[in-house]
Amino acid sequence: MGQRILFIHGLASSGRYKMADQLRILFKGAEVLSPDVPPEPDKALTFLQSLCQDYRPDLIVGHSLGGFWAQKLRGWRKALVNPTFHIAAFLRELPSEMKYLSPREDGATSFFITEGMCRGYELLEKTEYDGLDQEEKDLTLAFFAESDETVRQGPEFALHYGKPGISYPGKHQPVFPEMKQYIVPAIKQFCGWQ
Repeated sequence: MGQRILFIHGLASSGRYKMADQLRILFKGAEVLSPDVPPEPDKALTFLQSLCQDYRPDLIVGHSLGGFWAQKLRGWRKALVNPTFHIAAFLRELPSEMKYLSPREDGATSFFITEGMCRGYELLEKTEYDGLDQEEKDLTLAFFAESDETVRQGPEFALHYGKPGISYPGKHQPVFPEMKQYIVPAIKQFCGWQ
């Protein structure tokens, strides 16, 4: 296949999150880059923008908070999987120290949610739909699990993108059979990678 895919993981996760390996298996021949993204919003956005300029992905796949980041990266083809568009309010409901759910390259096992971090996300949320022209909408595909227990942002996506996302049976964290049956085939069709 030869395509380059950038996978952006969700909150409290890492580039080693199992979804990255699922993409490697299901997109045979594709190069899947799955870096650890900083939890701080200002660092994360700068890091991802720079990474896109250097790596030049054919596709960005963002899960949960990674979906928030993916849709902020204008000009790239992207698939948002159970994206969250309102992270600040969500963070304020969590404990101040969060344990990472998968290993990080730097060995960190947890991070702290601060009020400054929440305010940083709030600022980004105020502009998250800026520059959303028809070309950008056409570059974006979204998936929403029918039994998502964490976020349910399908109606907001439809409002801003003028089209519904793809609904699939499952929960917030997609498992391999869901990726194989619903998500990856739709992405391949969207990208013309049949």
